[in-house]
Amino acid sequence: MKHGKKLLALLMALTLVMLPLAGCADEGEDVQEDGQQNGQEDGQQEGTDQLRDVTVILDYTVNTNHTGMYVAQKLGYYEEQGLNVSIIEPADGVTPTLIATGKGDFGVSYQEDVTYGRASEDPLPVKAIAALIQHNTSGFASAADKNITSVKDFEGKVYAGWGSPSEEAIIRAVMEEAGADFSKLTMVTSDSATYHGLNDDQYDLIWMFEAWDGVAAARDGVELNYIELRDLDERLDYYTPILIASETMIEQEPETVRAFLAATEKGYRYAIENPEEAAGILHETASTYDLEMLVQSQELLATKYMEDSETWGTMKEEVWTNYTDFMLDSGLITVDVPANECFTNEFLPQ
Repeated sequence: MKHGKKLLALLMALTLVMLPLAGCADEGEDVQEDGQQNGQEDGQQEGTDQLRDVTVILDYTVNTNHTGMYVAQKLGYYEEQGLNVSIIEPADGVTPTLIATGKGDFGVSYQEDVTYGRASEDPLPVKAIAALIQHNTSGFASAADKNITSVKDFEGKVYAGWGSPSEEAIIRAVMEEAGADFSKLTMVTSDSATYHGLNDDQYDLIWMFEAWDGVAAARDGVELNYIELRDLDERLDYYTPILIASETMIEQEPETVRAFLAATEKGYRYAIENPEEAAGILHETASTYDLEMLVQSQELLATKYMEDSETWGTMKEEVWTNYTDFMLDSGLITVDVPANECFTNEFLPQ
């Protein structure tokens, strides 16, 4: 979920995009397979030579953003579509770059990463093919007793984050919009900033994903004030996370893309209708997490996957255009990338 780390890696990768991808010569060196082969049972291995092998590279460690895919795998939805799907976590490398270079068939990424890639000097040939969550579910969190209830209250405080250019641009923009002085906010880079540090007075603010750290904080009895990002600027209600594919996959194997999304949609609809059971399936792979925490996170996300949408995975041109405009206005990119170059709804189930 900490997409900022991935974003920094992406920016570095894009400057080297014309160089050989050292470490991408062998798929086994690029990514590490999930230890349990993603919940597949031994019996499911029989006859897989008749199926199309598909590799999905996640954006981060396994979490409830990904549940629908694990459900589709466990319950045989992918097999029904003629697919033998392996879901793996990223190791060295960035998911969009790995997908663009054929190291995986599908990947989990973020709208901003695709836009960065398409806006680079040598555009990264990937497109979003589905939104896993319809709205941005992240925001700013602080300890409740510090009374930070608006962006204006950020003045004189310490923010701990991952140090990406977009992170600073977003915070600067929302503070300026609120009439706050960005220069009065101290920003520090920390790979270990969590809600625990908010109570220890190490820092005052963090960027948080409501359905993960928000749930965990509540379970730990940590009282937080939370300011949802999408409420501050409609341009910041961008898609995160998304499913992506390379242009080569889209052009050469459209039926595989359709089959993958048909099964994936079925998995996410199951997770929406059966959050507790879906969390149990995810727990088979993500066993280091407390099952009850996964259930609570899943119950929250069950209301978010298709929020304000009658169809799963669909994306709107205005959402892509709005955030691209923000990136341009903030100097994060210098090229106005048309929305239709970044995403397609063509392969979603009708």
